[in-house]
Amino acid sequence: VQLQASGGGLVQAGGSLRLSCAASGRTFSSYNMGWFRQAPGQERDFVAGISWSGGSTAYADSVKGRFTISRNNAKNTVFLQMNSLEPEDTAVYYCAAGGPTAAKVRENWPHWGKGTLVTVSS
Repeated sequence: VQLQASGGGLVQAGGSLRLSCAASGRTFSSYNMGWFRQAPGQERDFVAGISWSGGSTAYADSVKGRFTISRNNAKNTVFLQMNSLEPEDTAVYYCAAGGPTAAKVRENWPHWGKGTLVTVSS
C-alpha cells in the first residue's frame, strides 16, 4: 500500500486542521491505520490509530479530546481532525498502515507515507 498525507499548513493556536491520508491499492480496508508525528530533533511519536473497520480507535494522551481519527474505506482515505491546536502540536505528521491499532512503536507499522508539516503559531 502506498500512502500520501496532505492537509498540513500554518494555523494559529486554538485553530483547527484536517489531515488526510490517501492510500493506493485495493487492500486499504484490511489495514489498521495510524498517525504519527515528529517534531524537530524529536522521536516520531504515535498520535492516533484506527482499526480496519473503524470500530476501534486509540489516541496519545496529549491529543485525547482534541484530535479525532476516522476513515472512509470507500475512498481509501484516513483523516485526522485536529482541534484546539497548540504550539506543541507543531510537527511533521505521517500516516502509517498495517500495525496494531494502538501500537505506539513505529517499528510495528510496516507502511509509511511522506509527511505533511503542521505549524501552530502562538
